[in-house]
Amino acid sequence: MAKRSSLFAVVAGLLVTTATAFAAGEIIVSVPDQELGLVERGKTIARYPVSTSKFGIGDGVGTYRTPKGAMYVSEKLGDGLPAGAVIKSRIATGEVIAANAPGRDPIVSRLLWLRGKEGQNQHARDRCIYIHGTAEEKLIGRRASFGCIRMKSKDVIELYSRVHIGTPVNISEKRLAEFLPVEEPTLLARQD
Repeated sequence: MAKRSSLFAVVAGLLVTTATAFAAGEIIVSVPDQELGLVERGKTIARYPVSTSKFGIGDGVGTYRTPKGAMYVSEKLGDGLPAGAVIKSRIATGEVIAANAPGRDPIVSRLLWLRGKEGQNQHARDRCIYIHGTAEEKLIGRRASFGCIRMKSKDVIELYSRVHIGTPVNISEKRLAEFLPVEEPTLLARQD
C-alpha cells in the first residue's frame, strides 16, 4: 500500500508541475513594435506581427482604442475552423474568404476573447476586445484595427493552439525587447 501512495504522490506532483509549467506562458503585445511575443518558462517560443488600433491606446467605451495592461484569455472560439472562416458575433457563419479579399474586413479563423485585470482595461471583455485573425492581412504590422489585436490567419491558428483559457496577456507601450529574456551568448571553442 505504501508503494501505491508514493506512486500516487509522484504522479500528482508531476501533474501539478506540468500544469504550472504550462500555465507559465504569457502573451506580450508591443504596441510600438506591432508585434506579439509568446513567452513560456522564461523563453520566447514565438513572435508574430500584429495590428493594434488605429485610434491609439485606451479603454473608453466607443473609442475603438486598444486597452493596455494586464489581461487574460477568458474564452477561445474557432476550434477546427479553416483559415479564413468568417466569425460574426462569435459564431462561424460558414463562409470562408481569402486573405486580402477586396472590400472585406471580418474576424476570421480564431479568436481569443480578453478580460482586463486592471482599472485601465476593465471594459475589455464588454467591448469584445479579441486577439483574432483578419482578412486584411496586408495591414498587419501597422496600426489598423478598431481596438482588437489582429493577426494573420496562420499565425492566430498557431497561437490559439499554444495557449489556454487563463493565459496572461500584457498589452504594452514598451518595446517587445524590454520584456523578452535576453539570450545568453554562446561561447565558441577557441581554435589554436
